[in-house]
Amino acid sequence: MEVMWRRPHVILTFLFLFINVAHSFYLPGVAPQDFVKGDLLKVKVNKLTSVKTQLPYSYYSLPYCKPEKIVDSAENLGEVLRGDRIENSPYVFKMREPQMCNVVCRFTLNTKEAKELKEKIDDDYRVNMILDNLPLVVPFKRPDVDSFVYQHGFPVGFKAQYAGKTEEKHFIHNHLAFTVKYHKDEETDAARIVGFEVKPFSVKHEYEGKWNDKTRLTTCDPHAKNSVTTSDSPQEVEDKKEIIFTYDVEFQESEVKWASRWDTYLYMADDQIHWFSIVNSLMIVLFLSGMVAMIMLRTLFRDISKYNQLETQEEAQEETGWKLVHGDVFRPPTNSNLLCVYVGTGVQFFGMLLVTMNFAALGFLSPSNRGGLMTAALLLWVLMGIFAGYASARLHKMFKGTEWKKITLQTAFMFPGILFAIFFVLNALIWGEESSGAVPFGTMFVLVLLWFGISVPLVFVGSYVGFRKPAIEDPVKTNKIPRQIPEQTWYMNPLFSILIGGILPFGAVFIELFFILTSIWLHQFYYIFGFLFLVFIILIITCAEITVVLCYFQLCSEDYLWWWRSYLTSGSSALYLFLYAVFYFFTKLNITKPVSGVLYFGYMLIGSYAFFVLTGTIGFYACFWFTRLIYSSVKID
Repeated sequence: MEVMWRRPHVILTFLFLFINVAHSFYLPGVAPQDFVKGDLLKVKVNKLTSVKTQLPYSYYSLPYCKPEKIVDSAENLGEVLRGDRIENSPYVFKMREPQMCNVVCRFTLNTKEAKELKEKIDDDYRVNMILDNLPLVVPFKRPDVDSFVYQHGFPVGFKAQYAGKTEEKHFIHNHLAFTVKYHKDEETDAARIVGFEVKPFSVKHEYEGKWNDKTRLTTCDPHAKNSVTTSDSPQEVEDKKEIIFTYDVEFQESEVKWASRWDTYLYMADDQIHWFSIVNSLMIVLFLSGMVAMIMLRTLFRDISKYNQLETQEEAQEETGWKLVHGDVFRPPTNSNLLCVYVGTGVQFFGMLLVTMNFAALGFLSPSNRGGLMTAALLLWVLMGIFAGYASARLHKMFKGTEWKKITLQTAFMFPGILFAIFFVLNALIWGEESSGAVPFGTMFVLVLLWFGISVPLVFVGSYVGFRKPAIEDPVKTNKIPRQIPEQTWYMNPLFSILIGGILPFGAVFIELFFILTSIWLHQFYYIFGFLFLVFIILIITCAEITVVLCYFQLCSEDYLWWWRSYLTSGSSALYLFLYAVFYFFTKLNITKPVSGVLYFGYMLIGSYAFFVLTGTIGFYACFWFTRLIYSSVKID
């Protein structure tokens, strides 16, 4: 690595990338902002979301009131990939000045607009807004305890029977009762916004005479605290129906301080169940790990002592177990080039996850920084290309390989290429649905530029440095003629042992996996990165131990083909992850559209493939270290 750091352009490249990663952690609006009475508060609108379709749409794709000029907010790479479309809106408040029955706009629906609204209501779409970087929520009183449950955004509308008719009609929420909570500074008159809530209503507004700027609504009382409480006549969605959009604004002083204002959003689930599940999983895995470690240490100590005490040639010829295959255990495997590529890719993925979770656990990637987590993960993936090239080249040279450039190209293009191909197909499907979740051409170009312009060169740099280093020497010599592997018992069958090996690593993470899938597909925040990091450490320990144990049993049965099996043993946990994703789809989600189902399984396939590469690499290096350790600890004649 010393050679690499002597090159000034390499140092400048790393410095430039580090500045970009650090910049991605920051977004305007994250710092606290003080408001005095009368200051303008501008509400921004975000995408329309639905747990039924998983396809986001722009707010102005529906016939909502528009400002004089629509201005798009600056978004980072992660926000664009998430489908966020943050724009200005006609909703403007004055700090600590209540407003009642404010009319936003009035128009008549045409056939196309009515059809679009009905479709969004049928698909349970919700409208998302933002004020001072806080998302809009709808509070619901919990019947069992004295607390509230908050849902992100408000529904576009609802379906119900009306006027005694059996046929269900579509109704739109056209009156919004906003509540802005603020924390006031005791010494000054300034205040900070700590909450943004809404109660939506559907009201068929009425007025007398002809419509003009001074027209007053007879269905809305501007002098009441709640101008609209219930409506006996909701606003129906039909062709040529007139709709008047109105809103109220109420300001409430709160004891919640600005630094704690996100707690309401981050702790929506039942924390006690979450904590109990995590602790329970941790204790079980640690207990099993302790037992496995104790058994392995005692057994290995006895084996090594016995082998080193063999003095006569006759005793050496009668030896059995893992020492018997010492002349073949480090024989290069079949498809060694492919193994080098997968190991290098796993190192890259492991480094990206490790650094990302450290930043997240330290609070750099708060949900208030929208898209920061995804942006940081992408940039760190690009950075870790240097370690991917280094790992694959070192392993390739140990296998007596000479085509380091070929290995480098495969490492740089194979895994990202497969992911990009799947992503491109899924993006084409999203584009066909005219969803805002479709990645624009410019962003696709940026992703390709990051891949070809930065990641690929860094993989070559790491591979060049790794291949120039001396080859890793095996602790024992390899025989020229491979030894015949005896017939194995049924429980040592490769397929059986590989499938069994993936159960424990999956069992260590499946509880946390439930919360991660819920946050992704049910549009909830996930911010328990401390627990996630702990589960990640448990996953590493579990993958390493289960692979070492099965590798030891394999060598004791005189089967020396451990290279690929060590990778697949822990990597098979990805199969269980995908099966759990199938189970989650049919039990927890209510996705009905075929395109949405394809998107779900496409993205879960990408996630499972990445999990396979990660866990497989962990198991491989654990077994690699284990075999080198035990065979360097015994005397070989």
